[in-house]
Amino acid sequence: MTVPTRSWTLLYQVYTKVLPVVREQLKEWREFSEGIPDPELRSQALMGIDEKAFHCKGGAVYGLLAGNNRVEAIRFIVAYQLISDYLDNLCDRSTSLDPEDFAALHESMPDALTPGAKPRDYYRFRKEKEDGGYLESLVRTCQEAALTFPAYHAVKMANVELASLYRDLQVHKHVTPAERVPRLEAWFASHRSTVPEMSWYEFSACAGSTLGIFCLTSYAAGNRQLTPVEVEHIKEGYFPWMQGLHIMLDYYIDQEEDEQEGDLNFCSYYESESEMISRLGEFYRQAGNGIEFLPDEQFHRFIRKGLIAIYLADDKVKKDRIFRQKSRQILKHGGMESLFFYMNNWMYRQKTTRN
Repeated sequence: MTVPTRSWTLLYQVYTKVLPVVREQLKEWREFSEGIPDPELRSQALMGIDEKAFHCKGGAVYGLLAGNNRVEAIRFIVAYQLISDYLDNLCDRSTSLDPEDFAALHESMPDALTPGAKPRDYYRFRKEKEDGGYLESLVRTCQEAALTFPAYHAVKMANVELASLYRDLQVHKHVTPAERVPRLEAWFASHRSTVPEMSWYEFSACAGSTLGIFCLTSYAAGNRQLTPVEVEHIKEGYFPWMQGLHIMLDYYIDQEEDEQEGDLNFCSYYESESEMISRLGEFYRQAGNGIEFLPDEQFHRFIRKGLIAIYLADDKVKKDRIFRQKSRQILKHGGMESLFFYMNNWMYRQKTTRN
């Protein structure tokens, strides 16, 4: 299967070759989740599927890079994203504020990227433990899929590095509120020399995305050999700028909700809205520079433009007139193709809402 190089062929393949597989996978995991014995764990697992399914649908687009292994790559992506969303729910609405608990839960993420790694007692620091094997099954699904990918050995180390950053972020951002910013600032200081000039909250956003892992793994699933130089180009093409763009847009549309819930939102640390929008534009520009060195460059440019479209077509933006006006400034960065993806996403949301 050829990687699409036109926006309309990309959307056609997403609707015909990606979304049906995602829906089937989500259906199976939802049935599994319904049998989780502990009511709190069951509630958070089901919420991760029902309220955040679009994360799986968006991430699964990378399965188109996997050629004949597309279905297995999507199986990996859905399982890994469900781990991320489930744990995020557990930490966001947690009965615990224990960093050891959050670290233990997130051990599952690098484990899922390491075929042969034995699953651990990820719940060992919390009272809710009986998940009916849900988290371990997600981990094993990722491991089993990765084991079949021809070039997975080439990307495993890069994947684990990205997952380790993600794990550290989730620990620091969910502890006692008074400790969050000092911990994140100290963590950023330890990594500052490895990234371009940015703030601690922008670095945190860059660490909070799974897109680099999905991209690397989908290439590994395809029938191609990956050299160390190619792997490094792919990783650097996504971290920090593309991943940062992804998560800053996510935080951008969640500002009101996060304020109500008392959750950390990285967009709130900009001195002004104009600075925030300017920096989002800079993330968009820098992400474009990183894409130049990637295989299938046009595909990744679609992803960059599509990120703007997907997030700004969200109902949270639509409900507020001033929010809509500000969002148009961001949408302009993507040009006509972002507008095309935006309109398509808006129509898709309307259709699924009616159904």
